[in-house]
Amino acid sequence: MKSLRDIDIKYLKGVGPKRAELLAKELDIRTYHDLLHHFPTRYIDRSRIYRIAEISSDTAYVQIKGRFVSMAVNGEGAKMRLVALFSDGSGTIEVVWFRRIKEIRQTYIAGKEYVLFGKPELFNGRFNMVHPEVESPSATVTPTGMRGVYPMTEQLRNRGITQRQMFQWIQTALSQSTAVAETLPAHVTKPLSLISLGEALKQIHLPESPSLLNKARLRLKFEELFYIQLNIQKNTRSKHNATPGFRFNRIGEYFNRFYFEQLPFSLTKAQQRVIKEIRADMCTGKQMNRLLQGDVGSGKTLVALLCMLIALDNGTQACIMAPTEILASQHFETLYSLAAPIGINIKLLTGSTKKAERDTIHSQLDNGSLHILVGTHALLEDNVTFKNLGFVVIDEQHRFGVAQRARLWKKNSVAPHVLVMTATPIPRTLAMTVYGNLSVSVIDQLPPGRKPVTTQLCFDENRQEVYRSLGRQLKQGRQAYIVYPLIQDNEKLALKSLEDGYQTICEIFPNYRVAYVHGKMKPAEKDYQMHLFASGKASILVATTVIEVGVNVPNATIMIIENAERFGLSQLHQLRGRVGRGADQSYCILMSNRKQTKETRQRLEVMTSTNDGFIVAEADLKLRGPGDLDGTMQSGIAFDLRIANLATDSQIVQLAHDAVDKVLDSDPSLTNSENSILRIQLESIYNKTVDWSKIS
Repeated sequence: MKSLRDIDIKYLKGVGPKRAELLAKELDIRTYHDLLHHFPTRYIDRSRIYRIAEISSDTAYVQIKGRFVSMAVNGEGAKMRLVALFSDGSGTIEVVWFRRIKEIRQTYIAGKEYVLFGKPELFNGRFNMVHPEVESPSATVTPTGMRGVYPMTEQLRNRGITQRQMFQWIQTALSQSTAVAETLPAHVTKPLSLISLGEALKQIHLPESPSLLNKARLRLKFEELFYIQLNIQKNTRSKHNATPGFRFNRIGEYFNRFYFEQLPFSLTKAQQRVIKEIRADMCTGKQMNRLLQGDVGSGKTLVALLCMLIALDNGTQACIMAPTEILASQHFETLYSLAAPIGINIKLLTGSTKKAERDTIHSQLDNGSLHILVGTHALLEDNVTFKNLGFVVIDEQHRFGVAQRARLWKKNSVAPHVLVMTATPIPRTLAMTVYGNLSVSVIDQLPPGRKPVTTQLCFDENRQEVYRSLGRQLKQGRQAYIVYPLIQDNEKLALKSLEDGYQTICEIFPNYRVAYVHGKMKPAEKDYQMHLFASGKASILVATTVIEVGVNVPNATIMIIENAERFGLSQLHQLRGRVGRGADQSYCILMSNRKQTKETRQRLEVMTSTNDGFIVAEADLKLRGPGDLDGTMQSGIAFDLRIANLATDSQIVQLAHDAVDKVLDSDPSLTNSENSILRIQLESIYNKTVDWSKIS
C-alpha cells in the first residue's frame, strides 16, 4: 500500500494540478499526508441554527438557514461588490461578496434553501455577512456539531478555496485513507494509552466527542514532539560517542591558587553544583557540550573562569567569545582583574585590536604562553591558531551562527570542551526541545549581598515624581539609564524618541553629564559614550536597547524604560538586569500609557511582581506563544510545530523526552526490529532537514 507521503495532492478529487501548486506554495501541502496533518487551530459549534431575529451586536459566528431573496451587483471596477438579501422568515440580512462575483451569481439560486455560516456585522444600521460559507442543509458537519477552523491565507481565499472546501478535501482524503500506517511502535504507545494514528487523524478532523478529540490531540502532539527529540538525542548521542575530547582529571596550581587567594566571594550552592556537573563532563574523555543558564548577575562568568583554570591546569588553553566588543571588553576586564594576579596571561582580541598587539597575541597563542584569549568574532579568523585549545566558552550563543561556532572548536585536533552561556532564562520546555542536544546546568541563585531590583509601573501623570526619584539617586552619586524605543520621532508612532528624550533630560538635569548610545552610531563614538558612563564621568545614559546585553556599571541604581508596553518580557528583563549589580538598592521604572490591552497589562504586571528570570520567561512563552523564538532563544531555530505548543504542552514534552530516553537507552542506533518504524519515520521526516545535533 502506498504511503500517504507518496500520494500527490493533485490526485485528490477537486484539487488538480493548479490548486495543488497553490496549496504547496501557500500551506506547504503537497501530499495526502500533508493535508491530513493540516490541523484545525480551533473549533466552532455548527450544531445550532440561529434565527436572523436572534442576532445582536455581540453575536459571534452563527449559522442561519433560509433563502436568497435577491442579488444585485453594485459599484464598478475595484469597488464592485455583489449584495444579496437573505431571509429565514424571522427577518433579513445582507450578504456581501467582493470577489468571484460572476461565479457566485451563477452558483447560488434564489428561492433555494441554503445554510449560511459567518460573522454578522452591524453596518449602516443593519446586519450583514461578508463572504460567508454557503452550504446545502445536508452538508456534513461532525457528529458533535464541531467544525474545525483551518489555517488559511489571503491568496487561497482570493482563489476561491474556503474553509468548507478544505473540510471537504480532508473528508475525502480520510475516506480514501482507511488503513493509515502506524508511525509509533506499540512499546511506545501502549504504556501511555495513546490511540492509533488513523483514529487520531479521524478524531482531530471529525471529532465524535470532546473526549476523543482530546485523545487525538494527545496522540498527535506526543508524536510531533517525540520525533523532534528523537532526532536531536539520537544524533547527539552518536556525535558524543564518536567525538573524543580532553580528559581533565587534574585540579592544579592555577585553580587552587585562585580559589584560595583570589575568589571575590563564597560560591553559591548553585555555582558549586554547576561546577561539579561541568567537571564530571570534563573527566569523561568525550567532548563536553553544556549549556549554562543563569539570570543576570548570577555569577556565570566566575563559573566559566574556574572551569577554564581546570583546562589550564591540564596543559591546554582556553578562550571566551562574546557577540559585541563592549561585552568582550568587560569579560576581559573582569577576568584580568581576577586571574592576572596569579600569573594567568589573558589577552583581548577584537576588530579594534592594533596590529602590533595582534602579532603578540598570535605569537603567544602559537607558543602556548597565552593562557586565555577573550574576543569577538575576531577569534574565528583563520590566522588565529592555538597551540592546544582545550576549553571554549561562548556567551549569548544565539547571536552566533552555527557555522561560526563550529569554526571555533575546529581549531584543535582534539575537540575542545564547549560551555555555552546565556543570561536569557529558558523555560524548561524550550530547553529540553531547542537545546535537547546540550546538557543543561542552571545557576538559580544570586550571590549574597545582591538586593532584588524594585520594579514599578508608572504613567505620564507620574512623570514629575519619577524625575524627582531620579534626582535623589543622582544626588547620592548614583547613575541612571533611560531607555527609549526609538532613535528619532516617527509620525506614525506616538512613542518617545531618544533624540527628544536626550534634550529633555539635559534641560531637566543641567548639572549632570548625559551620555547617549544607539545602534546607528559608529563603533568608536558608541564606545566613547559608553566609556563616559562606565567611568562615571557621565551620570545618565540615554539609550536604545543596545544596552540590553554587556553593560556592567555597579553604580547604576535606576533605570527608566519609556513606552515599556512596546517591549517584550524577555527584553524588559534583560534591560532591568543592567541595574542591581552593586550592593545598593536599585529601581526599574516602567513608563507606559494608561490605555493598554489586557495582554500588555499582564506583561507589565509580571515584571512588577517578580525578579525571577525563569518565571518571566515562562510567562513570556505563555503570553507570546512559541511562534517567535528568535531573540528569546536560539536565533533561527523554529520547529515547524503543526499541533504541539511549547507554551502549554510541557507535560507532553516531558512524556516524549522520557519515551525517547527509554528507546535510545536500549537501542541507540534503532537497529532492533521493534524500532524499525522509528528508524523509517525518522529518515522520512528529517532526510532533507537540518542536523539539530550541530546546534551547539
